[in-house]
Amino acid sequence: MPKARFAIIVLPGSNCDHDAVHVTRDVLGEEAELVWHRETKLPDSDCVIIPGGFAYGDYLRAGALAKFAPIMDSIRDYASKGGLVLGICNGFQVLTEIGLLPGAMMRNSHVRFAAREVMIRAETTATPFTNALEKGAPLRMEIAHGEGNYYADDATLDDLEANGQVVFRYCDARGDVTPEANPNGSSRGIAGITNRDGNVLGMMPHPERSSEETLGSADGLGIFRSIVESLVSA
Repeated sequence: MPKARFAIIVLPGSNCDHDAVHVTRDVLGEEAELVWHRETKLPDSDCVIIPGGFAYGDYLRAGALAKFAPIMDSIRDYASKGGLVLGICNGFQVLTEIGLLPGAMMRNSHVRFAAREVMIRAETTATPFTNALEKGAPLRMEIAHGEGNYYADDATLDDLEANGQVVFRYCDARGDVTPEANPNGSSRGIAGITNRDGNVLGMMPHPERSSEETLGSADGLGIFRSIVESLVSA
């Protein structure tokens, strides 16, 4: 069976690019290729990952300068044709800036950088990123962000809910969505969303940092397995 091909974007200030390579190539045994931000064409890929970090130093606001990277036009085109795109943490911020996901990221409500373990739950398994997960089951993952407070107006939030685009929410260990479980003040406890077509996912928690038991949790591996399984069944 052919291996899944992951293209992992490297922006100046990315610091989770090699983590994504490790999970996709070394843990899952698939193919992974780093793509420098100055490239204008993506390699043949089954999934593009925009990893976490501080793209271009996160000057102005997180992800704001990344929209001008030469590779972004190719990513927009790839997504418009149905290609899978996963934005993690800073990658989620970038996806909102380049218009592939609605809403915006604001400073955490407590105005502090948050770096700790959280619990999230999958609100749906009907996506290429969650088909190997159990709906509603709590997943342990790491967060590391200062601007993870997802914001959208009520009309947009209602639209996301109605279309099944809210994919992950922060929850407690029992899987209950509570204000106390929300680490950044994100609207409606949202930790991850897709575009309307379901082929672009942005999420603030780091599944690549929670994909091996030696790291404290392997719960994030299910997201990468979901991607591979969706490609096999396509």
